[in-house]
Amino acid sequence: MKDKLLILGDQAVALGALHAGISGVYAYPGTPSTEITEYIQSSPLGRGRGVYCDWCTNEKTAMEAALGVSFIGKRALVCMKHVGLNVAADAFVNSAMTGTHGGLVVLVADDPSMHSSQNEQDSRFYGKFAMVPIFEPSSQQEAYDMVRDAFDLSERVKLPVLMRLTTRMAHSRAVVVPAVPRDENPLSFPEDRARWVLLPVNARRRYNELLAVQADLQRLSGASPYNSYRPGDRRGVVACGIAYNYLMENYPEGCGRTVLKISQYPLPVETLRRMVAECDEILVLEDGQPFVEEQLRGLLDESGKIKGRMSGELPRAGELTPDNVRAALGLPAAPVADACARVVPRPPALCAGCGHRDVYEMLNEVAKEYENSKIFSDIGCYTLGALPPFRAIDSCVDMGASITMAKGAADGGLFPSIAVIGDSTFTHSGITGLLDAVNSRANITVVISDNLTTAMTGGQDSAGTGKLEAICLGVGVEKEHVRVVVPMAKNYDEIRNVLREEIEYPGVSVIIPRRECIQTLKRNLKKSKA
Repeated sequence: MKDKLLILGDQAVALGALHAGISGVYAYPGTPSTEITEYIQSSPLGRGRGVYCDWCTNEKTAMEAALGVSFIGKRALVCMKHVGLNVAADAFVNSAMTGTHGGLVVLVADDPSMHSSQNEQDSRFYGKFAMVPIFEPSSQQEAYDMVRDAFDLSERVKLPVLMRLTTRMAHSRAVVVPAVPRDENPLSFPEDRARWVLLPVNARRRYNELLAVQADLQRLSGASPYNSYRPGDRRGVVACGIAYNYLMENYPEGCGRTVLKISQYPLPVETLRRMVAECDEILVLEDGQPFVEEQLRGLLDESGKIKGRMSGELPRAGELTPDNVRAALGLPAAPVADACARVVPRPPALCAGCGHRDVYEMLNEVAKEYENSKIFSDIGCYTLGALPPFRAIDSCVDMGASITMAKGAADGGLFPSIAVIGDSTFTHSGITGLLDAVNSRANITVVISDNLTTAMTGGQDSAGTGKLEAICLGVGVEKEHVRVVVPMAKNYDEIRNVLREEIEYPGVSVIIPRRECIQTLKRNLKKSKA
């Protein structure tokens, strides 16, 4: 009897990638994708094989490094959350133009309902835009099997494969039966070197080749074991990825409807044509945006029979759930347990003892001394400074935007213009903004709140640890205006004075409040005692 493992969807992907013979995994931590890389980092198989598995500075560098592994004929997995794909988009889209040599799988974990994200974007649109195959598992077992097959497909069609999870798939557990691990690929090099050099003369040829392979991708999708068509009555359901799981959960005795399960893209158009002909109505179930529904309406719907998020049967925003799927199917509502009804929502808050608390205490106090002071913040634990009791920040848009928004506001005449950014976010996307500010001699004060880790996603290593002062000096901030303080109550007088001095300085100044994250400190103390 084969071993059975009870694991997360993220862990199923990680195990499948290890068993597919990867030589490297490249990622920047981002919920709900972080556990994939962490699983590989702790895997005896990964360590024994020497699989490369360190955190990257951002998703773009991760994508490019993985593409380098593919160039030498080996297999690489690159992992990120959906907004990370925005950062990696340049390299991702162009990787479809270069193509692959060794297998390359881009795992993107989307976050419908924005549990820990700024938006609800659906990464399938990126895959369609880049014209690469897309996989979307409906179960943890399928996630394990699918990532192995995705590497094979990548090498077969010479393209990267986008694999999409959503939060519930990534963070729920189910039993997985693993297969026999395969060895890593040997070192080899592409025969056609020109397609890796995207000069216009080569890129035009490659684009035509990419267009030519689309018919083959369509055929592979139509024949995929991950897509299945089960005829039933004239009420059709298209269930994509985890939505298939939700559909079957609502029909434990079996579903009498006509069901098309889709877990591999591009869309199996011929099967969809058959379904439209055989059904009076079709409900599209998909977690995220109406990616399939929109295409069905445009390509095949002439009678108004396509239903889903766009027609109101399912909510337009938020994640798919068994309950809203049940309502869309016309089934009676399931009973709600009393305990669930009594649960009181608890808003997130900065940890007791967190250094960010001291930073915001002082920033609020000093900022009140100025009539028009504004504080532009960024993505991280410290974004919680927007909530009570601090209410300290005026913006949070995307990774690195604090510095560039502060610069833009200062360019327009705002004083004081203050940016707050974390150490990991600064090295991810803040350095170039700081360089812009230095080059234009912007009158801004940048606070890099350094807790010596990537705290929001669980305490992964931060690329800037021990280097922040050198980086700031390297991009041109004057040495006397790079100030380090320790954010503790006993140092409040010093911090207030430093803030006032640097706000009054008519140029770029950087203040680095440095104190280790309280959570990693506890773990490190526990390890040292052990």
